Amino acid sequence: MARIPYADASCNEARSLTERIVSERGSVLHLYQMLMHSTPVAEGWLNYLTAIRQKTTITGAMRELIIMRVALLNNAPYEADQHAPIALKEGVSQDKLDALSDWRSCELFDAQECAVLAYTDAMTRQIQVPDEVFGAVSALFAPPQLVEITATIAAYNMVSRFLEALQIHSHDKR
Repeated sequence: MARIPYADASCNEARSLTERIVSERGSVLHLYQMLMHSTPVAEGWLNYLTAIRQKTTITGAMRELIIMRVALLNNAPYEADQHAPIALKEGVSQDKLDALSDWRSCELFDAQECAVLAYTDAMTRQIQVPDEVFGAVSALFAPPQLVEITATIAAYNMVSRFLEALQIHSHDKR
């Protein structure tokens, strides 16, 4: 159960943002219902994550591999629960999702995916990225994609840290 009660997404101050979330996401997920305690934060979060998820040029499959790896590294089951179906829709195979915990010893991932996963691991675990890890990813992607990959890793580390600090889980009742 979440550490604090979920906000009332139907209150007057939140109504227009709630309508926007429903129109863009289909429903107000637990994450957004918690964020609605501060509508300015919820609105900024929505804008940022919409840009990451819908306006970048990296493939949806690459984005979802990043998100799923971050969720795994940060032990953030809600994040993984929400993104596993999206990853599958974006073309990530169930075999790759199953192998993500031990991706280095698996031959399912191509060179780009391995470079991005190593970069994801470094950013998530160590914060500072070793030159050789950055060199490998920067040899495969142009600066705009490097910025998008980096921002995606950073954004979903933010998401998992928020979720886990407040203990937001899929099985919570609203």
